[in-house]
Order: sequence, then C-alpha cells, then structure tokens
Amino acid sequence: MKPGIHPAYQYVVYRDRSAGFAFLTRSTATSDKTVGWTDGNTYPVLDVEISAASHPFWTGRQRLLDTAGRVEKFRARYARARGES
Repeated sequence: MKPGIHPAYQYVVYRDRSAGFAFLTRSTATSDKTVGWTDGNTYPVLDVEISAASHPFWTGRQRLLDTAGRVEKFRARYARARGES
C-alpha cells in the first residue's frame, strides 16, 4: 500500500438507539462523539437509524413509518401510471 493516502482504520462503535443495540467494529468512519465501551476504552460512536436489531427483515416485526401519507401518495401515483382511477 502507498503510505499517506489511506484513511485511518480504527475501532468504532455503531449504535442503533431505536433498538438499544451497539457493536464494536473497525472502520474508516469517525465521529467527534465518543462512548465508553465494556472493555473500559473510549471509542468514537456513530449513531445509525437502522441495524440488524431493528430492521424488519431480521426481526420479523413490521414497523410502519408513514410520514405525511407517503404510502397513499405512492399508491395514487402508481394507480395513475397504470391508468386506474
């Protein structure tokens, strides 16, 4: 590898606040926020909206997130495109 052109590869905690789930892994991503981990060290933390702990495919639970009638808007647009009324 060419020195000096690659981002730092370090330990980072990814946290899914909606599921109360976090995991430690290595990544080139970084953050200004930090969190104490179970091993006593402090690592950068990245908050994610969805992970395997909260995704409906992995959990078997369906979560309906319908903001401002998106589903209805999609159905109406799809019906118009197919020529339905």
